[in-house]
Amino acid sequence: MSKGVKIVTIGGGSSYTPELVEGFIKRYDELPVRELWLVDIEAGREKLEIVGNLAKRMVEKAGLPIEVHLTLDRREALKDADFVTTQFRVGLLEARAKDERIPLKYNVIGQETNGPGGLFKGLRTIPVILEICKDIEELCPEAWLVNFTNPAGMVTEAVLRYSNIKKVVGLCNVPIGMRMGIAKSLEVEPERVQVNFAGLNHMVFGLDTFLDGKSVQEQVIEAMANPENEMTMKNISGLSWEPDFIRGLGVIPCGYHRYYYKTDEMLKEELEKAETEGTRAEVVQRLETELFELYKDPALDIKPPQLEKRGGAYYSDAACSLINSIYNDKRDIQPVNTRNNGAIASIPNDSAVEVNSVITKDGPKPIAVGDLPVAVRGLVQQIKSFERVAAEAAVTGDYNTALLAMTINPLVPSDKVGKQILDEMLEAHKEHLPQFFQKIEA
Repeated sequence: MSKGVKIVTIGGGSSYTPELVEGFIKRYDELPVRELWLVDIEAGREKLEIVGNLAKRMVEKAGLPIEVHLTLDRREALKDADFVTTQFRVGLLEARAKDERIPLKYNVIGQETNGPGGLFKGLRTIPVILEICKDIEELCPEAWLVNFTNPAGMVTEAVLRYSNIKKVVGLCNVPIGMRMGIAKSLEVEPERVQVNFAGLNHMVFGLDTFLDGKSVQEQVIEAMANPENEMTMKNISGLSWEPDFIRGLGVIPCGYHRYYYKTDEMLKEELEKAETEGTRAEVVQRLETELFELYKDPALDIKPPQLEKRGGAYYSDAACSLINSIYNDKRDIQPVNTRNNGAIASIPNDSAVEVNSVITKDGPKPIAVGDLPVAVRGLVQQIKSFERVAAEAAVTGDYNTALLAMTINPLVPSDKVGKQILDEMLEAHKEHLPQFFQKIEA
């Protein structure tokens, strides 16, 4: 690899790409990126060109010999890649808006990665990621696949189960956001805080928290119990927790746990917001329009601060850190989605989990945590069952399996409502779900 590193980003026209480019520029001394290929589809051509030109200006400003290539030809890009990152959205933000709006008609949470919306994002995404895996096997079999396409846990599960790729890591910005929020509440620098993360993607818990190596979990729990502290993501409401519930829980939930522990309040707020400002997808569409207007400015040669308003702030930094640690065999600890291999006792060994791992040149080595606390174990197992059944539905295009996945999700109240939502969403997303409709036609 002395000739430098070749990185391919699928979904290169994403508004997050400047953060990724900034991360590679910042780490160039350790991670000598020679080629960065930004790949998109025809529908994303304009965004790809806008973001790609900004990326080129950023590299030029940094004075680095990184070649930035833009292409709509995935196979051309993948040849001999060292790392492939995936950050695509099948059906674009229009599909996300349907994922969020349709369930609300049935008084069910409509959300990008949880409940019916998460199921449908998985059904659309998994066939595409598995096609990408086939290309990787053929064109760059030694490459690492770093996936941050949501739902990242379900997508990682599908790659582990239904592809021949062994070198895959799923990544999410939630643990970093949690660590940043904890550091802020303790009024210390994030570098001094270490959190023992374990669970699943968007279902991860902080089992213990350390400040300079000393446990401060009780202090953090008290900070979370304080309604003034809004530890959440940009895309999730910061409804405050019942203080005694958080004390009883004893571990730190992530922002997404509000959908499970505060379902009624979250649903009520979502319904109100859908009427007033639109669903989150519609808000993001407006944000993206502003961002791309900024990106077009030929004088702009840095990542604009407005990007942090997106729910995915820090995620690219996580990706760059992960790639850097694999490349340099750093053996530092990072929370990633990887094969469980016994790290969490109550989850099957061959399933994807989100857990602190030692990052080596051979990939993540998950750190064993034993069993999850009994109070959270059942919910985590239920969501893992949902992810596995959903991945099977995505691969087989089997209607009954999709209905089963829909109904066993804790946010769906009954099989009858599940079937109504499933039927309407299948119809709404028809063009991106050929695996279901080819069966019907056959």
